[in-house]
Amino acid sequence: MGSGLQNMPEGYRALVIGARGAIGAALLAQLQDDPRCGLVLGLHRGSEPALDLLDEAVVAATAARLAEGGPFQLIVNAAGLLHAPGLSPERKLGELRLAALQQVFAVNTFGPALLLHHFTPLLDRRCGRMAMLSAKVGSIGDNRLGGWYSYRASKAALNMLIKTAAIELRRTHPGALLVALHPGTVSSALSAPFRGAAIGRPAATAAAELLGVLDHLTPQDSGGFFSYSGEPLPW
Repeated sequence: MGSGLQNMPEGYRALVIGARGAIGAALLAQLQDDPRCGLVLGLHRGSEPALDLLDEAVVAATAARLAEGGPFQLIVNAAGLLHAPGLSPERKLGELRLAALQQVFAVNTFGPALLLHHFTPLLDRRCGRMAMLSAKVGSIGDNRLGGWYSYRASKAALNMLIKTAAIELRRTHPGALLVALHPGTVSSALSAPFRGAAIGRPAATAAAELLGVLDHLTPQDSGGFFSYSGEPLPW
């Protein structure tokens, strides 16, 4: 991280949501090491305050508690679901199941939608930056292989929520930024069943790249979809 995020104000306050996952934990660690960061909180179901993306009352209550220490200049949501016991990405239409769709959308789309509702008011109106980890496989324009119906659709829907919220945010928070970020393949529990260890990058590398992208984006980039390399991605 060197001397930290240079385009963030000195003493900036940050929130990392999904801080128990590989990327979330790496983001939290790097922000803790940034001498320019005055405060960083890692949020998850077991944190204090706790944050459960599947419970709107908890999301609202946690946002209300955090508002007392706001505003925040950086908010990153790193929570996501690709697979779980009894849940794997579909290879074909015949494998689609309603329960799997609901489970994946709950974490990847509905939870982030609640964050947009309850956490965007915590953003600094002048220089707040908020990012949601999306995925390149959620790009409709880039989809050439098919498959992974629930995951692709949940991330495509997330991208639309981000794009739409960014338009509204531009009116209420003119100096703020809201974007979707693609972290690439990372060596983690999420990618492990899909050769993640062989083709993935360390979570610390991905976190540094994502923070670097966030540091260099401007309010004019709000509503965009960007790779960890800083490259804009097609919707």
